[in-house]
Amino acid sequence: MKKLTLLFVFLITQLTFAQLPEGFVYAKELIPDLVEELRYCTENNFVGEVIDGYEKPVIIMTLQTAVALKKVQAILKEDGLGLKVYDAYRPQQAVNHFVRWAKVENDTLMKQEYYPDVDKRKLIPAGYIASNSRHSSGSTLDLTIIDLKTGKELDMGSPYDFFGQKSWVKAPRLEKKHRKNRDLLQKVMTKNGFRNYMQEWWHFTLKSEPFKNQYFDFVVK
Repeated sequence: MKKLTLLFVFLITQLTFAQLPEGFVYAKELIPDLVEELRYCTENNFVGEVIDGYEKPVIIMTLQTAVALKKVQAILKEDGLGLKVYDAYRPQQAVNHFVRWAKVENDTLMKQEYYPDVDKRKLIPAGYIASNSRHSSGSTLDLTIIDLKTGKELDMGSPYDFFGQKSWVKAPRLEKKHRKNRDLLQKVMTKNGFRNYMQEWWHFTLKSEPFKNQYFDFVVK
């Protein structure tokens, strides 16, 4: 029954959005009340400019990821909470953009907001920027939890995409409320088939990702 349901959803979304590669869907088609904030489609990101490959602020992911995320959203809604997704599928050209930017040492426009304590020259060696990203396989997400009444994000103790130790899931000296909010996000995501990257509280990958180690490059639009 589960396979038939998955197949039905997939066929419907592919008929509606035929331009997406097979196996990919627009998140809002399955989760209409999902909040999307695609910062790479704006200048509000660690680079400070619109990122290559992002032409429209829409969240794209694999079908399997969307189905799992829909379950997470339903669970959170029972407590008046919901999800905000910052990024999911990421074109390889966007990853290439990050690498090019990281090599330009004097371009530090957004340093104080996103990496105040990290020398830009160390972003690649330290693993903050890499030539390949799990996001390009379509089953990795950057997200947080919001209060549905106010629309405000729960305070996680560091901003999204902040390069530094305080973004680690188990960062030292976290306030109690920050640890509680991070634990909630970890718990609801891991119980629904995702695994976390421990150096970024917002970063999760579907354990059963269908395109593991495949890096797509179609434009987000």
